[in-house]
Amino acid sequence: MAATTAIPLARRERRARTDRARDVALYAVLVPLSVVFLAPLYWMVSTSLKTDAQLGLWPPVWVPSPPVWLNYAHAWTSAPFALYTRNTLIITLGAMAGQLLSASAVAYGFARLRFPGRDTLFVVVLATMMLPGVVTLIPTYILFQKLGWLNTFLPLIVPAYFGAAGGAFYIFLLRQFFRAIPMELSEAARIDGASNLRILLQVVLPLSRPALATVMIFSFTGNWNEFLAPLIYLTSQDKYTLTIGMQVFMQQHSTQFQYLMAISFLMSLPIILVFFFAQQHFVRGIVMSGIKG
Repeated sequence: MAATTAIPLARRERRARTDRARDVALYAVLVPLSVVFLAPLYWMVSTSLKTDAQLGLWPPVWVPSPPVWLNYAHAWTSAPFALYTRNTLIITLGAMAGQLLSASAVAYGFARLRFPGRDTLFVVVLATMMLPGVVTLIPTYILFQKLGWLNTFLPLIVPAYFGAAGGAFYIFLLRQFFRAIPMELSEAARIDGASNLRILLQVVLPLSRPALATVMIFSFTGNWNEFLAPLIYLTSQDKYTLTIGMQVFMQQHSTQFQYLMAISFLMSLPIILVFFFAQQHFVRGIVMSGIKG
């Protein structure tokens, strides 16, 4: 009896040792990689806290002493960054809402409804991902000019409600996730008299929070960092976004690297916070949507 119980115990001990060795090897790879990826962020923060004398020293100063926190206040007040931040938030949140709305509606049709030519139409939608944005830049500019939308936020927000600006990728991601939801839930809701809109809003979307969080992160990051479209459509300084404001600021303070790094860190901070608080849903959305394979 003792011999028979000793064999499973030995197997469990070997398995535990193997798991510990695998974890040690995994962390031995991940920790150096994390240091490599975090080094530029640390250098940016470190440089933003240096004095003028510490910027050109060799070997470089990794830990400023004392840290000059006033660099952030000076950089922030050197240009109307509060106005740029407000403009960027308006555009980012407006476009993000449009992309979530349009992508979820179209993805629901491709994933849960049956109609002739559905798969062919889906392939056409995916094919638009291979079309470079610069190809349609001139005709869309002429269109917005005819509509009188130049130097307004409308060209940067309204197209998001029609599947533009990465819409095909978001549709694909949500479609893959919607297909993993059991059809029995939709059929039960339809028996109770629910329409497709109600099924989407009350059944599918509440179960798709990880995928929606993934789309939200991609959309927020893309619109927050967008440079080309605001540069083309916005001409007044009171309409500038942070990316254009940063470009103007770099031209005026090209040698004051501590100010440039301070503004760069402040501009990156919202993206870092959004990913930090939504990372769990982001990973689940990527895995469950089937993008990895």
